[in-house]
Amino acid sequence: MSQTVATAPRADIRTASRWFAALILPIGPAAVALLRYFLPYDTVDDPATITSKLMADPGGTSLMLWLGFIATLTLVPGAYFVSRLIRTRVPWLTAISLILVVPGYLVLPWMASGDAFIWSAGQAGLDAASITKAAEVPHGSVSLAAVVFVVGHVLGTILLGVALWRSRMVPRWAAIATAISQPIHIIAAVVVVSHTLDLVGWGLQAAGFAAVGWAILRLRDHGWDPLP
Repeated sequence: MSQTVATAPRADIRTASRWFAALILPIGPAAVALLRYFLPYDTVDDPATITSKLMADPGGTSLMLWLGFIATLTLVPGAYFVSRLIRTRVPWLTAISLILVVPGYLVLPWMASGDAFIWSAGQAGLDAASITKAAEVPHGSVSLAAVVFVVGHVLGTILLGVALWRSRMVPRWAAIATAISQPIHIIAAVVVVSHTLDLVGWGLQAAGFAAVGWAILRLRDHGWDPLP
C-alpha cells in the first residue's frame, strides 16, 4: 500500500530577496563615491606625498578604509543583481560585463592594502621615511591588482551600461549614467584631478544602480525568480 509523504511548504523569500537586491545595489558605488571625495591624497601624488598626507589625517584615512570595506562587501552582489535583471535579454553582453567587472571589484582589498599599511605604521609611530620606503616596494600581486581593477571596473561598467540600455529594463538615463560613470572617474582621478568630479562619476553609477533596484522592486515575484 502506497503512502503519501507530506512535505512542508517551501518558504517564499522572493519578495524579501527583491528588497535586499534593491537596497544593496547603490551602496557599493555610493561608498566609493564618498571614498574618492574624502580621499586624503590625489591619485597622481608620489609615494612620499601620499604617505605624508595619510599620516597627517589618520581620521580621514580610517574613514576611507571603512568605506572601502563597505564597497568590497557590496559591489560584487550589486553587479550580480544587475545581471540577474537583464541576463535573459542580453545574455552575452551581460556575461562579458561580469567577467570584467567582478574581478575588478574583487581586487579592491589589494588596492586598499597600501593605505591600510600606511595607517597602521603611522599609528605604530614609525617615521614617514621608513613607511614610504616600505610602501615603494609592493608585492607583485598588488601591482597586478591595479591593472585588473582599472581595466575590469572601467570597461566592465561601460559594457554593463550598454547592456542596461539594450535590455530596456531601466530608464535610458540610468543606462547612460552607468556607462559614463567610470570614464568620468578616470578623468577625475588622473587628468583634471578633482575629488568633486570623482564624487559625481561614482555617484552616477550609484544612481544608475538605484534605478536598477527600483526596476527590480516593480517586478512581480515570478518575474524575478520563477518557481519550478
